[in-house]
Amino acid sequence: MAGAAVQQTLLRAWQQRGLLACTLWPLSLLYRGLWLLRRNLFRTGVLTVHRMPVPVIVVGNVVAGGGGKTPLVIELVRQLQSMGLHPGVVSRGYGRTRPDSLAVAADSDAADVGDEPLLIHRRTGAPVQVATRRADAAKALLSAQPQVDVLVCDDGLQHLGLHRDIEICVFDDQGTGNGWMLPAGPLREPWPRNTDLVVRSGHLPTGPAYAIERVLADHAVRADGTALGLDTLKASATGRPISAVAGIARPQAFFAMLRARGLALDNSLALADHAPLDQVSCLVPEEHLLLCTEKDAVKLWRHRPDAWAVPLVVTLEPAFWSALVLLLLRHGPPAWSAKLSSAHGHTPT
Repeated sequence: MAGAAVQQTLLRAWQQRGLLACTLWPLSLLYRGLWLLRRNLFRTGVLTVHRMPVPVIVVGNVVAGGGGKTPLVIELVRQLQSMGLHPGVVSRGYGRTRPDSLAVAADSDAADVGDEPLLIHRRTGAPVQVATRRADAAKALLSAQPQVDVLVCDDGLQHLGLHRDIEICVFDDQGTGNGWMLPAGPLREPWPRNTDLVVRSGHLPTGPAYAIERVLADHAVRADGTALGLDTLKASATGRPISAVAGIARPQAFFAMLRARGLALDNSLALADHAPLDQVSCLVPEEHLLLCTEKDAVKLWRHRPDAWAVPLVVTLEPAFWSALVLLLLRHGPPAWSAKLSSAHGHTPT
C-alpha cells in the first residue's frame, strides 16, 4: 500500500509543473541525455537491432504509469485471429521473478511469467513467450511455434533491440501529463514522435488519434469459471460488505467504474501496479464479497478463489481496424492480401 501511495503521488505530480516536478526537472535532463545516447547507439549500429522473419506489431506507450496497453493487446490478438492470422505475443513479463525465457501456459504462475502475459494467454489462447529481452522471446516463440505469422509485442516502444514493422502508441485520459520526461514528468521519450497508429481514451494535445472506449463488462467471473451478471452479483451481496482490490497503475479508476455500476464498496484496497496479492486474504475477511480486476485475478485466485474478477471491455472505432489492415497489407506477405482484404472489405492491392 505504501508503494501505491508513492505511485499515486508521482502520477498526480506529473500532471502539472508544480514544486515536486520542478525539483526533479534537472534529473529529467540527464534522463533525456541517456535516452538520446541509447537511441543513437542503435541508429548507428553499435547496438544490434534484431529483425524477425514475420511482421512485428509493438503496442506500447511513451508515458510511465500504465496506459491500458494489455486490454488493447488482447483485443488486437483476437482481431488478428478473426482475420485468419496466427499471432503470437512476446513480453518482458514485468514483475516476474525468473530471468529465463519461458513459454506461458494456462497454469503458469504469474510470479514466473508476469501477470499481464498470463492474462493475455488465458484470454486469447495465443502462444505467449516472456524473456528479459523481447528479441530473445520473439526468437524462442517462433522456433517453438512455426505457425505464428505475426508477432505482437506487449509494451516495448522503447525496446529498440527488436525491429518493429508497426507501432501502436496508447494514451489514457492523462495524456502526456505535464510534457516533461522522467522523473519530472511521465514521458519515457519526447512526444510527439513518429508512430504508425495512436490510440487514446481522452484528449491528446497533439496529432490525430483513434478513440478507444474502456468499460466494465456486465458480468464477473470466479476462478472456477462461474459467471454472474453484475446486477445479480449485487443482489446476492445484500447484507454482505463489498471489498475491491486493484494492483494496477490507476486503481481508483477501477473503483470508480465499479461504483458507477451501482456496487457500493465498503472497502477499497489500492496496491501498486503488479503488486503481489498473497496478503489480501489477511486484509479482506472471507465474509466480504471480493471484487478485482482480471489482471489481479491471475494472482489473487491462488489465494482467494472466491474473488470475482470484473473484465474490462475495449472498443475501438472501425477506422482504426481499417488503418491496421492497410499496414498489415504493406508489411505482410502477398498471401495475406486476399485474406485481410476480405476480412475488412478492402480491395486487394
